[in-house]
Amino acid sequence: MGTLTLKPGLYAITDGHLTPGDTLITAVEAALEGGAVLVQYREKHLPAAEQLRQASALQSACSNAGVPLLINDNIELALRVQAAGVHLGQGDTALADARRLLGERAIIGITCHADLALAQAACAQGANYLAFGRFYPSTTKPNASAADTHVLGLAKQFKLPVTAIGGITLRNAEPLVQAGADLLAVAGGLFSTDVDATAKRAREFSRLFVQHRSQFFQST
Repeated sequence: MGTLTLKPGLYAITDGHLTPGDTLITAVEAALEGGAVLVQYREKHLPAAEQLRQASALQSACSNAGVPLLINDNIELALRVQAAGVHLGQGDTALADARRLLGERAIIGITCHADLALAQAACAQGANYLAFGRFYPSTTKPNASAADTHVLGLAKQFKLPVTAIGGITLRNAEPLVQAGADLLAVAGGLFSTDVDATAKRAREFSRLFVQHRSQFFQST
């Protein structure tokens, strides 16, 4: 667990409405084919047995692609499927507890909204990446507080990969990469009922990181 490292690029976030059970794996495989470098399984409403089934299948797909799978705030599930780690919100499991349970090699990311003090605390507690947002109106999390792009550049002081999230599409993604995002966390702007369209979008998101080299990953 946690043997894979982070790379700059597209961070695919699953969503039960966008990627229902019968399409989840093919949708994520399309995103991986298009170049996604990180995948998060986010599902809080299905029965535990179904979450286990889906996460196990995703872990297999991600492992085959050499891409880390993170689980959204479910330590037990991450352990059971041997995922690379977890993503935590501010109201989720404490980072210190997640690190204790998952081990030093696990990848743990944390939502910091637009708050550099939260980012500083996460950095001190051993987070592996910092997530900021939302930057645009989001159908996945419509009530999330807004963030300004300048926070991405300011967050470089912490020397951790910086993730942008919230309403990101191919039309509005480029300014986030230019502002300093090392990873773009995308759900609605990525997944389509047409797997070819999903793969195409993933390739176009990935191309942004070729055009605008990641500041964090260049410096390490």
